Amino acid sequence: MSLQKQVMEQMKAAMKAKDKVALEALRAIKSAILLAQTESGSNEELSEDAEISLVQKLVKQRKDSATIYTEQGRADLAAPELAQVAIIEQFLPEQLTEEEIEKVVLQTIEATGAAGMKDMGKVMGIVSKELAGQADGKTISSIVKAKLS
Repeated sequence: MSLQKQVMEQMKAAMKAKDKVALEALRAIKSAILLAQTESGSNEELSEDAEISLVQKLVKQRKDSATIYTEQGRADLAAPELAQVAIIEQFLPEQLTEEEIEKVVLQTIEATGAAGMKDMGKVMGIVSKELAGQADGKTISSIVKAKLS
């Protein structure tokens, strides 16, 4: 089932349950899907990779917003953002642990012969493609930096 169909099913359930937070998060996903489809100029469904990157972007936006709200002492605004993150993350593949990411990073460093920070871009590109949707870029970046420095 495509992401758009899954979101529509979840939206129906959220409407029946009168769950405003879930409904808001699901509407954000639906809106992002429709925008992406109109940008590409076709009414066809998005590829699975495009759907995953779209959902990751929405999660990142909400996490960043929650961080800013928390730093400013606005827990009342951070809480709904984090609640939406939990709902949106349901549509992502299962996330890898830091240990699993570290294994992939070490394998990539060995395979490419990376020997310092100058090779970070090369390693990041390969690892990011391999772990698309299973880990966020910030975590991958911090592990690659730690291993190459």
